[in-house]
Amino acid sequence: MTIERLVAGVDVGGTNIEVGLVGPDHEVVDRAKSDIPTGGPDAVMGRINELVQSLSEPAAAVGVGFPGVVHRGKVLTVPNLANWFEPVDVGSVLNQMMGVPVAVGNDADVGLLGEWYAGAARGVDNVLGVWMGTGIGGSFILDGRPFNGSRGGAGEIGHIIVRPGGALCGCGRRGCIEAYAGRRMMSRAATELVEAGRTTSLFDLRDQMGKEHLTSRVWARALEDGDPVATELVDLAIETLGIGLGSVVNATDVELVVIGGGFSQKLGQPLADRIGRAAAPWTIRPNPDLRWVRASLGDSSGVVGAASIGRAELRRAG
Repeated sequence: MTIERLVAGVDVGGTNIEVGLVGPDHEVVDRAKSDIPTGGPDAVMGRINELVQSLSEPAAAVGVGFPGVVHRGKVLTVPNLANWFEPVDVGSVLNQMMGVPVAVGNDADVGLLGEWYAGAARGVDNVLGVWMGTGIGGSFILDGRPFNGSRGGAGEIGHIIVRPGGALCGCGRRGCIEAYAGRRMMSRAATELVEAGRTTSLFDLRDQMGKEHLTSRVWARALEDGDPVATELVDLAIETLGIGLGSVVNATDVELVVIGGGFSQKLGQPLADRIGRAAAPWTIRPNPDLRWVRASLGDSSGVVGAASIGRAELRRAG
């Protein structure tokens, strides 16, 4: 009976924290949201606790997805969160704060879990998930089981090098997929182009929409308006993703690629179609039935998936 209780799923992104109260049928019954604090691990974990406590009913357990490498509850690396420099045992700290079982995973991993349990990947045994947001996250379902690797680092496709010596990535290396296709790095490139004399509506749109950053919505609007800088940078992002993902498909022989994250929500299935076409020249012998689809749960992918690992932790706790 305990397992039927509500569980909180927490999706920590590079810009926002999304929290949902999720039932055993994967239905999200209440939500809370906040910007990411910039004060480091303590501030982020404190905000997670506040958001979970603000939900309409107490959670029997909590699952959290973080944008970095996660191993046994410890967040080892977080390239896109401010002032986060050392590994942190997030699971233990949140367990002490909340007094309920807590499970911690990678944000892309829990996003794909959400789609696998209740969305676009339901019933599929071999899936690649690609999350396009502040950074680029990836995840695998292989032979009908989530695959996280030996230390939780599997699926870090954003940090596959596709252009040696290329653009500087937030991880400190050059030429990563994320350096061209992550929204934060794309925004930096737009700033540099403006400084070099190019003209774009991106920053005016940002201000008109009352945003602090170039969000996916801002990029989508600029694309609708035919903005040349936005078009050029999104085209480059898709081209770069195609190069890298073609090789990932070669290595894994998946039958489905799910494209999620903020860009997917705003640009829809046409974005997944374009990435699939960009990857095609780089694949050797893909499954002839390989499909490229948009994540169907939107903001709920990560919340539902995080709740699922929280519920599994609740079962283990008895």
